[in-house]
Amino acid sequence: FGGLDHVIASGRNVNLLVLDTEVYSNTGGQMSKATPFGAVAKFAAAGKDIGKKDLPMIAMSYGYVYVAHISMGANMTQALKAFREAESYDGPSIIIAYSHCAMHGIDMMKGMDQQKLLVESGIWPLFRYDPRLIDQGKNPFQIDSKEPQLDKVSTFMANEIRFRTLRAADPTRADMLEGKEKALVERKWKEYRYLADRPF
Repeated sequence: FGGLDHVIASGRNVNLLVLDTEVYSNTGGQMSKATPFGAVAKFAAAGKDIGKKDLPMIAMSYGYVYVAHISMGANMTQALKAFREAESYDGPSIIIAYSHCAMHGIDMMKGMDQQKLLVESGIWPLFRYDPRLIDQGKNPFQIDSKEPQLDKVSTFMANEIRFRTLRAADPTRADMLEGKEKALVERKWKEYRYLADRPF
């Protein structure tokens, strides 16, 4: 993350793509700062009890970085639009793409369906931040997904072994961490909605 932050802070015309699997999957599935509430991973055998780092919000805080949060399984058109905008932006751009992974313990043939469910639940909202809109007197932050359906948080988690493992071992803790995830979804949606609705 330090290197990534240094690159986007440079102001140079560089395009970055983050394939977010929410775990360090290339080294055996260790917990990372991107691992969500309740997920079981190496070094989080009882389910991670700290929320996921908000990488897009960190990148947007610079004000001159193009940022997009995408999920091809949920909205291919939004993903393609983000790639085109990022490529044409004369400055640093970063696209954070949700990437299902074998470490999630899903049928990989149904990965795109799980991505769609993730976005509908509100855990992974779709949005774009384009600094060029500021010069046009427009709000640079645009939400591309609908209001969260919190009941789908439970469905999403039930589909993946990384969450089911904890539910089988400790249902009370699983309920508590799922509740934390739902609260985080609600809080982040309010923050993003505020950013999208504010006058500019």
